[in-house]
Amino acid sequence: MKEEGKVTVTKVRQLAEYQTVDYYREKGYPVKLICEVLNISRSSYYKNKKRITPEKENQDLLLCMLISEYHLTFDGILGYRNMAMYINKFNSTNFSESYIYRLMKVLGVSSRVKRKKVNRKTIMPEYTGENILARNFTATRPNEKWLTDVTEFKIPGENRKLYLSAIKDLYDNSIVEYEISYRNNNKLVFKMFDRAIESNPDAKPLFHSDRGFQYTNKTFKRKLEEAGMTQSMSRVGKCIDNGPMESFFGTLKSEMFHDKKFKSLEELKENIEQYIKFYNEVRLQKGLGCMSPLEYRNQAS
Repeated sequence: MKEEGKVTVTKVRQLAEYQTVDYYREKGYPVKLICEVLNISRSSYYKNKKRITPEKENQDLLLCMLISEYHLTFDGILGYRNMAMYINKFNSTNFSESYIYRLMKVLGVSSRVKRKKVNRKTIMPEYTGENILARNFTATRPNEKWLTDVTEFKIPGENRKLYLSAIKDLYDNSIVEYEISYRNNNKLVFKMFDRAIESNPDAKPLFHSDRGFQYTNKTFKRKLEEAGMTQSMSRVGKCIDNGPMESFFGTLKSEMFHDKKFKSLEELKENIEQYIKFYNEVRLQKGLGCMSPLEYRNQAS
């Protein structure tokens, strides 16, 4: 659709107020009372009733309603770029990001997402592999390249931490498998890996990780060999070598963890599980043609 002119705060608010008067008027409330509550004049309301509303104003109002709805539905995680993508995807439209940005600014709507950095400890490895992936983060088919890593969560009032181990498929960015535990040990990774193999028995991907202790021990190396996978590892101090995996954890934490309050680690665990399901099945990604990971995977099959 073609964009004409600039939307103003006053116009959008007036349109919403007049619609509110219409709504309560149909329910039997007197116009005078409704206008007093909304602090608008009756004359302006009746003048607007006789006025032919330009198509652009109706479009602005509709989009403002969608923005408010999506902001609430997706828990405030959508910035203007993602908001434009979701609106265009679900409504078969083609509004520009700059247009949606202006409307969000009018409404005072913005993403609550903030990125935070995580410091990591290093442990002397039993075994290390070459960086075969070499930052080639593209894949032409499912189960061609898997990335993995472990991240931690800590909430106030809890002495324990929660650890999430996950595997990401570079083909569609889906989370193939994951495991959540109160302990960061070999069992956390091994249990996740065994389930991934059970669910994907024919998968022989390039398996890339950092040099965490779970991946550099001989037992895990043997698991990979038995599964017919090739091991690849990031270079020392080069987090970008496992960038897409780090990116997923950053997205997860910024959208469902940071600035949130959880009563317990059990509640946090449930929210992580719900988010991963949302991420795989619902959350749109521009790099996947504005599809969710599993939608992209299913379309290609």
